[in-house]
Amino acid sequence: MRHGRKFNHLGRTADHRRAMLANMAISLIMHKRITTTLAKAKALKKYVEPLITRSKDDSTNSRRVVFSYLQNKEALKELFGPVAQKVGDRPGGYTRIIKLGSRQGDAADIAFIELVDFDENMLKAPKAEKKTRRSRKSAPKAEAPVAEAPAAEAPAEEAKAE
Repeated sequence: MRHGRKFNHLGRTADHRRAMLANMAISLIMHKRITTTLAKAKALKKYVEPLITRSKDDSTNSRRVVFSYLQNKEALKELFGPVAQKVGDRPGGYTRIIKLGSRQGDAADIAFIELVDFDENMLKAPKAEKKTRRSRKSAPKAEAPVAEAPAAEAPAEEAKAE
């Protein structure tokens, strides 16, 4: 029975789980996106989001608390530097999980987890306006290809004349 199991133990001992989540959090902070199983991504989200929230307050105590979880100076610098600057005004929801399907070997659900503010594709893409059927029937768009068609036929006629 699973009475009192409030989180996914991931089939590991507590020490192994703690070390694995710390290593995955370091990788996520350093690389901004990692690919893993869906269960591990969900567990990592619960592990890393409080650390990111803590990094918004750059104090000695916050650094010591986060270092007790991560044990990596480079990740700490990255977290309290560029990551904290980008998420400074965000009230929460610092990570995004996107499902990728299932792994071929064991059919495990695969997903990637990324820091939301560091996704270049989402930041660069302009928000598309929703088109209705009426806008597709507009007359100026239909006239443009007709005007180009005779111009394209003219060189073909000249070739026949020669």
